[in-house]
This record gives sequence, C-alpha cells and structure tokens, in this order.
Amino acid sequence: MNNTPILDVCCGSRMFWFDPNNPNVTFCDNRVVPNHEYYPGRFIEINPDIVCDFTALPFEDKSFKLVVFDPPHLVRAGKKSWMALKYGKLQDGWPQMIHDGFRECMRVLDDYGTLIFKWSDVQIPLSEILKLIEVRPLFGHKSGRLNNTHWLCFMKMPESYHQNESEVLL
Repeated sequence: MNNTPILDVCCGSRMFWFDPNNPNVTFCDNRVVPNHEYYPGRFIEINPDIVCDFTALPFEDKSFKLVVFDPPHLVRAGKKSWMALKYGKLQDGWPQMIHDGFRECMRVLDDYGTLIFKWSDVQIPLSEILKLIEVRPLFGHKSGRLNNTHWLCFMKMPESYHQNESEVLL
C-alpha cells in the first residue's frame, strides 16, 4: 500500500507543506472536506490520499523514513467553527488518542527514522502532551506570533541501540 518514504498522518489541508502535492508523501486524515468556502473568497479542502485513523494506521511496521504528526489540538471549538474545520477537534478520551497515535507513528517509522511532531498549546500545554507520549524529543522549536506552536523532532532508535531504559521507545 505504501510506496513513499514520508507519511503525514493528519494532513488536514496540507497548509504547512511547501508542495502540498509532494509525490514523496502519503497524506492521511480521518476526514474529507470538499473545497469549502468558509468565508467569502476563502476556501479549505481536506483531501487525503488515504482516509484513516492515526491510532490504527493501515501500514506495515517500519514503512516510512519520516513521519509528520500534527494532531488536532483544540478541545474547545464550535462544531461548525472555522478553527474546528481547519484543525479538527479533540474528542472525549483525547489523552489516550494522542498516546496511541504517537505510538502508532513510531510503529510505522523505520529504524533511525525521524518523527516531526507539531503541537499548539493554546488550550493544552505541551508539558501534558509530553507526559502522554512518554518519549523525550531530541530537540524542538517554538514558533508563531505568540510562540504557541511547538515543532519537536524525535528519532526512532533500533531496540538493540538503547543504552538507557528511559530512552526506550514504547
């Protein structure tokens, strides 16, 4: 099913990609939104290559060299709001969903592969998310006008590489 080295598990409208049709990326999301005018003259479209849940990815273990994980980060947003449409919305049980999604991203990531995780802490602090995923990032960067968006980088080390129990990936 996979023939690309890169996986974006929550592609949404692909807004941060320089090439939103990059042939090296498999774009996934759990929803499809046809070209929708959300404001006069402004449109959004969510059209993944594969519709799937990021907590149960339809790929074999170690299938990708790079995985991008930008899950929904809002718990408070109106059902028909622009923010919910653009970014998605977390549902009840979201802590387990984020935990399971991160674990699934690591499962499909090849040894020495890189996981880029994006999180906006406007409603849920990054510190809470890091407790859920139980893996320390290699490094990260805050961005955005108010420094609310965090970009974190993880690398999947092979099981035989681990020298410290606290570094073992789940």
